[in-house]
Amino acid sequence: MKELTGFEAQDVEENKLISALAYLIFFLPLLAAPKSKFGKFHANQALWIFLGEVVAALISGFPLIGPLVGWALNVALFVLAIYLAFNAYNGKAFELPVVGNIVIFK
Repeated sequence: MKELTGFEAQDVEENKLISALAYLIFFLPLLAAPKSKFGKFHANQALWIFLGEVVAALISGFPLIGPLVGWALNVALFVLAIYLAFNAYNGKAFELPVVGNIVIFK
C-alpha cells in the first residue's frame, strides 16, 4: 500500500477522528465534513472495503468452499479496516492496492 501525502495539516488534524470512523460507516465523513479532502479519501477507501464485504457475503452463499472463502475474506477485510482506521486516526492515508486509485467521492 502506498502512503499518500499532500493533505492540508489543518484538515487532517480536524478530521482524523471522523475519517477513522469512516471504516465503520463509510459515508460519515461525507455528512460530518463534506469539504474535507482527507475525510473524502477515507470515505472512498472505506467504501471499497464495504464493497469487498458485500462480495464476501455473496461468496459465502456458494456451497462447499464458499463459506470458508467468504469467512477468510471477511477476516482479511476486517483486519485491513482496523489497520486503515488506526492510520487515519494518526493522520496517515494509505491507498488500497488495485482499487484505491479509483475515486468515487470527489
